[in-house]
Amino acid sequence: MTEIVSLPIEHWDETCSPQQQDTALRALEGGSVVLLPHLAFPLDATELRFLDPRLADAGKNISLNPVDGALQGSRDNLEPLRGMIERYAKSSATLLRQLLPRYVPTIQTGRTSFRPVEVEGRTTSWRKDDTRLHVDSFPSSPTQGRRILRLFTNVHPASRPRTWRLGESFEGVARRYLPSLHRPVWGSSAVLQALGITKSRRSAYDHFMLQLHDQMKADAAYQAQAPQHTQEFAPGSTWLVYTDQVSHAAMAGQHLFEQTFYLPIEGMGDASTSPLRVLERLLRRELV
Repeated sequence: MTEIVSLPIEHWDETCSPQQQDTALRALEGGSVVLLPHLAFPLDATELRFLDPRLADAGKNISLNPVDGALQGSRDNLEPLRGMIERYAKSSATLLRQLLPRYVPTIQTGRTSFRPVEVEGRTTSWRKDDTRLHVDSFPSSPTQGRRILRLFTNVHPASRPRTWRLGESFEGVARRYLPSLHRPVWGSSAVLQALGITKSRRSAYDHFMLQLHDQMKADAAYQAQAPQHTQEFAPGSTWLVYTDQVSHAAMAGQHLFEQTFYLPIEGMGDASTSPLRVLERLLRRELV
């Protein structure tokens, strides 16, 4: 079962001790959630007005593209809204440098998201339903083995926690579903990229991870019976987790910031714990 490892960090630019850095690295790569229960992201008076689900389009996210600074998913392309999300992105990068310096030379910054929409009761397809246990894999954005490290902060103005379910180990999930997974059709990755369905080449690893994601979500018996526990993340807390490794489901909550990072496995402290290496070991083949 997924463990929660807490660290007493209170400031985004706080100097972290070597022991804290080692604890965070080992916990994350071992499949735990690193919780910073006292690390809040305060909003000023002008930003509190953005705690309004009507700002979001039909989706759940208002996101900032790190490449061109474009704001997507909002009905109002407001500069103060962009500034708030940019401030979270900069704070996240600062925390990463302090807490996980081992990753700094190779880590890549992904999108920064603000989620003002309530999770509970949101209508969507089963494949996009994040209230079902899953590991992250993106159909149009292959990672080719890079890790998906995500940082979350609950900014709900009252006492509403962010409620997750956390499941079994990645290897447990993989062993459960590998017998039913099929290999990619030869040449399919090139066709998907040529048609613009994927933004880059879908590797064999991405192919298997997408199947794991879909089969977990589609399996009602697994959702009900899999080893799991409920974890509540209080307002004013921040947590980090490898969402490609940790089986998770977001059940309830509103007003959340999220920062995505991508890490090549060469930048890890122990690459043998990565989903890529676990799948390669179980399948006894390289997934390139």
